[in-house]
Amino acid sequence: MVAKREPYEVPAIRAFAAELTAWRGTMSKVELAERLGYTPQLIGQLEAGKNIPSEQFSEDADTFFKTNGLFLRLWKLIMETRRLAVLPPGFSKYVQFEGQAGTIRAYSLVVIQGLLQTPEYARAILLALQPPDTVDQFVTARMERQAILTREKPPRLWVTLDERALRCLIGGREVMRGQLQHLLEVSKRPNIMIDVVPQSAESHVGLEGSLVLLGFANEPDIAYTESSGRGQVVEDAAGVSDFHVRYDLIRGHALPVAESRKLIESILEGL
Repeated sequence: MVAKREPYEVPAIRAFAAELTAWRGTMSKVELAERLGYTPQLIGQLEAGKNIPSEQFSEDADTFFKTNGLFLRLWKLIMETRRLAVLPPGFSKYVQFEGQAGTIRAYSLVVIQGLLQTPEYARAILLALQPPDTVDQFVTARMERQAILTREKPPRLWVTLDERALRCLIGGREVMRGQLQHLLEVSKRPNIMIDVVPQSAESHVGLEGSLVLLGFANEPDIAYTESSGRGQVVEDAAGVSDFHVRYDLIRGHALPVAESRKLIESILEGL
C-alpha cells in the first residue's frame, strides 16, 4: 500500500499557506473571507496548511492581491506534487526520467505497459491494489504520463509484451477488448512499436519480471524494475548493462512486429 501523506506535509502547500498569510497582513481572516467570498474557516485552514486550495480560490487571491499569478503557480505546483506523492515508492523518480527520455524500451510480463493502458484497464488494475479513495489519483497520474507520446518530439517507444498480459481478462471482456483495440491503434504511430513474446516461447529471463530501459541524447541510459510494489531506478553502468542484456534476451523470443499484431488481432477476435 502506498504511504499516505497529509496535505500539510507537502512543501508547496506550506509555501501557499505562507504567501497567503503574508499577503493578508494586518487584515483579519473574516475581512479577507468576505472580500473573496469564502468562509473564515477556509482561510484559517489554508494558512495552517491543513487544506488544499482550489484553482478558483488561487485565481481569486491573485486577482485580489494583484500578485500576477503567484497563487495559481503555487496551486499548479501543489497538484504536481500530489500527483507524484501517490506513485509507488521509487516510481516518482522514474517518472521524472521518463519524461526526458528519447527512447523507451519496456518489457511487461503480466499487465500491459502503463504508457499503453486505457483508463478503464488502469482502473481495473488499481482497484485491486490501492484503497478506493486513491484510485482516481492513480488513474489520472497514469494517463498524464502518456502525454509524452503525443508531444511535439515524442520518445520512441518499443514495448515487448508477454502473451500472458494480452490474455489475462483484467476488468472483464469489454475492458480487455478496449485495451487490445487501443494497442492495435497506437501501434500505427511511427514512434510506437509493439511485439509479443508468445506463450510457446521457452523459459526465458523475462519470467523474472518487467523492466524498462530509458535512453537519453547526452546522458547514460538508466533502467527501472519493480518488485513487491517497490520500484528501483538503476543508474550504475554495470547494472544498466545487465538490464540491456536481459532485454535483448527477452526480445530474442518475441515475434516480429507484423506477427505480433496478428496475434493481438486473433486474441481480440476471440473475446
